[in-house]
Amino acid sequence: MALPLRKLTQTIPDPARIERLADELEEASPQEILAWAFDEFPHGISIATGFGAEGMAIIDMAVRIDPAPDIFFIDTGFLFAETYGLRRQVEERYHITIRAFKPQLTPEAQERLFGARLWGNNPDLCCQIRKLEPLEEALDGLRAWVTAIRRDQTAARATAQAVEWDERWGLVKVNPLVRWSKRDVWDYLRSNDVPFNPLHLRGYPSIGCTHCTRAVREGEDDRAGRWSGREKTECGLHGRTTTEVWIAPVKI
Repeated sequence: MALPLRKLTQTIPDPARIERLADELEEASPQEILAWAFDEFPHGISIATGFGAEGMAIIDMAVRIDPAPDIFFIDTGFLFAETYGLRRQVEERYHITIRAFKPQLTPEAQERLFGARLWGNNPDLCCQIRKLEPLEEALDGLRAWVTAIRRDQTAARATAQAVEWDERWGLVKVNPLVRWSKRDVWDYLRSNDVPFNPLHLRGYPSIGCTHCTRAVREGEDDRAGRWSGREKTECGLHGRTTTEVWIAPVKI
């Protein structure tokens, strides 16, 4: 029988305070939001990155506030070579270590259990195994996490706040770039000579796994290249997937 992922739990902060903080930080700059978060959570906060343009801006801002911020990424085993290369470049440039969290199943073991091309036959299940279960491990024990989402990326993110209670994962979620536009992000990268994924220059505004990401065509939405041809627009890290098909965490 399909079972839901275990929700990480901690004491829910005063909802009124979370709402008040969201209001207070609504007009704050991303740097001010990050500085607040690092001060509010001196321990138990981590930055999640997928090494996209937004994530690179946040990393650059973060190291200017704290030279050794805790940062992690989900290594699905299906990332582009350019993404892995950018991780090495970032670690060398900023003298930091970015922690990797991997699925329990190797790609080969996943194929043996679920057949070839799970990402095409059941992308929600593939995302659970390769993204959501590693994220659960990454967030375990944290009080807050920092993401790079923006309101104008998708309809599901349109109501995001600078700080909010993440009901899905049971901790505080901080979104420093929530009010920024795509242009704001790229202006920051260029002004501060921040490295970025070269795939962005080849028509990939949003970059995920190799099997589920393509370059976008002229006139398409920035996320049209993710899970192309499907209604699916989210992997579940920041919201529900399309079909809500879950299995119990895989054990090997």
